[in-house]
Amino acid sequence: MSGNTTGLYTVEEFDDLLVHQTLDDVFQALEERGYNPINQMVGYLMSGDPGYISSYKGARNKIMRLDRNVIAEVLLKNYIATK
Repeated sequence: MSGNTTGLYTVEEFDDLLVHQTLDDVFQALEERGYNPINQMVGYLMSGDPGYISSYKGARNKIMRLDRNVIAEVLLKNYIATK
């Protein structure tokens, strides 16, 4: 036996992973372009205006694939979990 195990994931866990990876990618792309990633991402989440997110490295397309409500839910859930 190789030690590899097959894991079962819930849809919620998959959504969380997808949101985390997307936010990491977008954050890094914005930072590389010289933007303040927090300000830009908050602007997008609050307004829905994709103009806040640079198209560099596909960041705008990546974040627009996610529902902003799901992003906010994952962020809040993770914040509460750290309390």
